[in-house]
Amino acid sequence: MTGNSLRFGFAATRGIITSAYMNLSAQRGITPQYGYSLLHTYDLLKVFYGLGSGLRQNLDWSDFKYLPCLIPSPPEQSAIIRYLGYMDRRIRKYIRAKQKLIALLNEQKQAIINRAVTRGLDPNVKLKPSGVPWLGDVPEHWEFARLKDAATVQTGLTLGKNYKDVATESRPYLRVANVQEGRIDLRHVKHVEVPATEAVGTTLRAGDVLMTEGGDIDKLGRGCVWHDEIPGCLHQNHIFAVRCRQYLLVPEFLVGLMASLHGRAYFQLTAKQTTNLASTNSSTLRAFPILLPPVVEQQGILAQIAERTNGVDAAIAQAATELSLIREYRTRLVADVVTGKLDVREAAAKLPEEAEEVEEPELPVDEGPDEEVEETAGENSEGAG
Repeated sequence: MTGNSLRFGFAATRGIITSAYMNLSAQRGITPQYGYSLLHTYDLLKVFYGLGSGLRQNLDWSDFKYLPCLIPSPPEQSAIIRYLGYMDRRIRKYIRAKQKLIALLNEQKQAIINRAVTRGLDPNVKLKPSGVPWLGDVPEHWEFARLKDAATVQTGLTLGKNYKDVATESRPYLRVANVQEGRIDLRHVKHVEVPATEAVGTTLRAGDVLMTEGGDIDKLGRGCVWHDEIPGCLHQNHIFAVRCRQYLLVPEFLVGLMASLHGRAYFQLTAKQTTNLASTNSSTLRAFPILLPPVVEQQGILAQIAERTNGVDAAIAQAATELSLIREYRTRLVADVVTGKLDVREAAAKLPEEAEEVEEPELPVDEGPDEEVEETAGENSEGAG
């Protein structure tokens, strides 16, 4: 376990754990459920972030055994567990409803984008076969090409190199976690020491389309446009920077193609898959079949997409904000109840009896892959094009 990736779980059944886990048993008047809630509260309050040793802050029993333990009476422990369980079930139900709403809104947006970038805006346009089974017919006057015909693909920086006595400079760089579908997440940007000569070939330029090399199969091919938000920024080798010849292909139109059902189908069918993850490489990316309407028409299509999806984007943003607020509320509530700042004995006694129900899990939050995997894997990286 490490201080910045610690998680607690309550074992309701017997099982086996590996050496990466620690098994803690409650005793001396602490019920297992309350003990779990107390440790979970310490985690939420980031108590463990300053503990541990080594580069990855490894934690062991010595880091836990002197932590203060608040021990309410057994009846109050029961009241706390009952109240938190009741509130958590309602919060989870609210979260699942919002997540389903966001999923439906994203499907609506996806349908708008897919229709626009594969059929254009004229419902009466004459069509021709595309030759791609899942794509079907496309406008007759649109050209059909491979991505390499309209763009170059730049691969990124491999981390962990030993430059020995070569002079280096500190540069910001993007990781997979920074590249989300349709947007850049710059809340956490890391720096790397790299020679100036090596930085040249991995520096981003305004207008580059960023695409991740791997991840969950349904997210493979996600992309966004870099607008030089951080001048001189580099990119890791698990991110491709596609540099469009903009007299042929508008960067935002390429993002739409990658996000369309056509793009999803291509990257999923050509991906190298493991149990839970999928990856692509620069050769496969260069071979991506793209549609090339005239540039003026591409710009018109993008304007129409923006107009038709503004309301959808606003609704998604509102739902996401509400999700963030309810999660913050749940964190604060658990901390206040378990640490005694909020007395819930009377409220717990008035709660109705509830039948057990099978609850759907919350959908995972898109936070990018684990950093250690992200920064050390790189089997599919190839030279820049």
